[in-house]
Amino acid sequence: MAQEFTLTAQISTEQFGQRLDQALAELFPDYSRTRIKAWLDEGRIEVNGKVATKAREKVSGGEDIVLHAQLEDEVQHQAEAIELNIIHEDDDILVVNKPAGLVVHPGAGNQQGTLLNALLHHCPELVEVPRAGIVHRLDKDTTGLMVVAKTIPAQTHLVARLQARDITREYEAIAIGLMTAGGTIEEPIDRHPSRRTAMAVHPLGKEAITHYRIAEKFNNHTRLRLRLETGRTHQIRVHMSHLHHPLVGDVLYGGRNRLPKGASETMIETLRGFKRQALHAARLILEHPISGEQMEWKAPIPDDMQHLTEVLRADAKLNPSDI
Repeated sequence: MAQEFTLTAQISTEQFGQRLDQALAELFPDYSRTRIKAWLDEGRIEVNGKVATKAREKVSGGEDIVLHAQLEDEVQHQAEAIELNIIHEDDDILVVNKPAGLVVHPGAGNQQGTLLNALLHHCPELVEVPRAGIVHRLDKDTTGLMVVAKTIPAQTHLVARLQARDITREYEAIAIGLMTAGGTIEEPIDRHPSRRTAMAVHPLGKEAITHYRIAEKFNNHTRLRLRLETGRTHQIRVHMSHLHHPLVGDVLYGGRNRLPKGASETMIETLRGFKRQALHAARLILEHPISGEQMEWKAPIPDDMQHLTEVLRADAKLNPSDI
């Protein structure tokens, strides 16, 4: 059975001169360019109130987009009884605290055992919602808060708010190296030119903005609080690597264990045993998609990052830095 819903967006001034299909792909990143092209061909996309059909047409910025989407019932994935840590649930949304190791959406090699499979078991009616209500993702080994829409109206609203940057997502991370000040990283991100599974800062990539501040300094590491303004794949990990301060445990982006000179056995054991990127989605603030109520949730720092922090803190007290 086909599901029909409407999405709205506005082309930004930064997209001036882009092809329409390219601009639409940035506005609606949850859908492939092939699907967007099909919707264009079917007359399902309006630009300033007129049906658009020319994918190559250039945009000026400021155009109002209305997408009358239709999706075949693509959620054919199996519901699985996977335990979920649900922080909040009502008739329209639910908020989960995702553990490390849980893939969010089925893909090549991960058709089962994902958050989506778990959601379908917990809330079978999500089969009626595109992508089972998932509106944003966390990497497999990143922990923390995610909001899921339980209805199409809730999903439409949340997607629009994410695009408008009206949802606050704050993260806790531990980076390699001693950082001296916070700041903002504004570097576009695209696929890595040679590593298929990686992303990279690239001048022709999509806009990506990360704000960060220092929460605590150690001898050779820094605990950070970060806020996403955009939501590109691997954004925090790529941006921190670009600053030459990759996250602890993030092998893909250069965060291999670097054992400080004179490190204690406890420090060595802890760093070697940390097998994922030290990144946690700690705080989520949004307007409820139906009631309009301002809502906020916090997820406690997971045990592995807590332990790492305690070890780094103890090391800093035993061996005070000259900096």
